[in-house]
Amino acid sequence: MAISPRALRQRARKIKLLLMDVDGVLTDGSIYYLPQAVEGSAGRLIETKGFHSRDGLGIRLAHEAGLKTGIISGRTSPLVEYRAKELGIHFVQLDALEKLGPYEEILRAANRRDEEVCYVGDDIVDLPILKRVGLAVGVGDGHPFLRRHVHYWTRQPGGYGAVRETIELILDAQGKLRDVFKSYLR
Repeated sequence: MAISPRALRQRARKIKLLLMDVDGVLTDGSIYYLPQAVEGSAGRLIETKGFHSRDGLGIRLAHEAGLKTGIISGRTSPLVEYRAKELGIHFVQLDALEKLGPYEEILRAANRRDEEVCYVGDDIVDLPILKRVGLAVGVGDGHPFLRRHVHYWTRQPGGYGAVRETIELILDAQGKLRDVFKSYLR
């Protein structure tokens, strides 16, 4: 769904809550399994993922500018829980293959309306939310089918700054980005 730059900025101005998928959005989608290196743990595997520091700083900048953040993931992972806590993410819904119910729970808890929410997704499981939110964003390497259903398609791929790009788009539209950057020039 192609929209004009002006319409995109109008939508971004209304955003108060940024929600994201994890695998393929905050990570590049890769999931690595490593053998657990503890005596007596033969056959056990440890899952690991990589998160980009620019996305992390972007989430911190969003918080500084007054945005609330949240994640909705179809998987459960102690790594995701740790990263969410480390970044101060306000809402965390894991093990949510069907994402619309958790989205509605977060919407109620945050006391927000659909048009005040931006959601960043990468695959078809994100469509029910993307079709409802005020600002629907697909990551640069997301499933091509999403392009028809999002307002913005990032230049950056998932796990490599797509979330930061989205945050800067929102903060710029809200007239907050320059002040955020200036605060680092002191």
